[in-house]
Amino acid sequence: MFTPQSELEAAGIIGERAEAGRPIAIIGGNTRAGFGNPVQADAALSSRALSGIVSYNPAEMVMTVKAGTPTADVQAALTEARQMMAFEPMDHRAIMGTTGEPTIGGVFAANVSGPRRYVAGAARDSLLGIRFVNGSGEAIKAGGRVMKNVTGLDLVKLLAGSYGTLGLLTEVTFRVLPVPPAEVTLVISGLEDETAANAMAAAMATSLEISGAAHLPESVRFRFLNGQLPEGAATVLRLEGLAASVEARSQKLKTLLASFGTMTSLERGESRTLWQEIRDVAPYAGNASKPLWRVSIAPSQGHKLVAALRLEAGIDAFYDWQGGLVWMQMEADPEAQLLRGYIRSLGGGHATLLRAADNVRRTVPAFEPLNAVESALSQRIKHKLDPAGLFNPGRMGI
Repeated sequence: MFTPQSELEAAGIIGERAEAGRPIAIIGGNTRAGFGNPVQADAALSSRALSGIVSYNPAEMVMTVKAGTPTADVQAALTEARQMMAFEPMDHRAIMGTTGEPTIGGVFAANVSGPRRYVAGAARDSLLGIRFVNGSGEAIKAGGRVMKNVTGLDLVKLLAGSYGTLGLLTEVTFRVLPVPPAEVTLVISGLEDETAANAMAAAMATSLEISGAAHLPESVRFRFLNGQLPEGAATVLRLEGLAASVEARSQKLKTLLASFGTMTSLERGESRTLWQEIRDVAPYAGNASKPLWRVSIAPSQGHKLVAALRLEAGIDAFYDWQGGLVWMQMEADPEAQLLRGYIRSLGGGHATLLRAADNVRRTVPAFEPLNAVESALSQRIKHKLDPAGLFNPGRMGI
């Protein structure tokens, strides 16, 4: 394990590995160990010693941080200034069965997001600038501190979500937003999956600025808020903002959705806890032996996918992003071909295998297989930034 204390030291290590033609695994806090396909490398390089907040002026709502900085440290600094990362990065430790501290570089390398993703964007949409070391051991800066400075902006977006296959992130600059002063979650109880999808679609078609929309079937409902949600499946809708605005919008939403069924409200404390549990996929924590899929599909098709699969496989599922994100835990076999086949038949999307036994990970592609054109383009990009194929070989299939 290499743990460089500076970007210069990291560049030297990478340069030496490149000259020797010896691949290396790139990690942060290693809390997402198991993501992607198995990495074929005999050593690892961690960014965790590259730690510290470089600059942060709350008035500018921009933060620059070394990539190995614990995400908890970033969140603590933001909380003190009553600001937040709008994309709500999830903590994968519980579902992946890992320990340690997630790093902010890992958040952006995996393009992590949470329930607010469908209105606020993913991690990459908040990323303004980066520093990273490429596969030749060269330190590169891309982007800047404001969006109008587009120098290297495409490179910034490219590194986000590359899972350490294109370079070692050493520093990130990203925008933050104020924490909404008020929050409430409306809970509609007892809806079947299809009806819940219709209710969420009706809510999202309004101008009421819904910042969270999820459906928790009865099979998982009791695993949230210590089982304190009302009886029956729970369809949950979050409103945030100024207190008076939240109250007015809440009343309008209740009127709009009255025909769907019984409604209750969760105030700020319970609401925050619920959405953190949705963010971190709480129902499927502690089941390391069961394959876990993260499926992105059109919101109107998510319940159809689950219904079709339930006829042929043992699965459990719940829905985020208005139904466009389906968290799906399989009882035994991951059923990759079956799942991806149904996704294609329902208009397309993608399925990522987040968790599975080692023998499964060796045979089932974790990421959606690329077509010939996409594969060729990915190979060209990889060769430009990492010509020796040094970083995380095999993780994304290239």
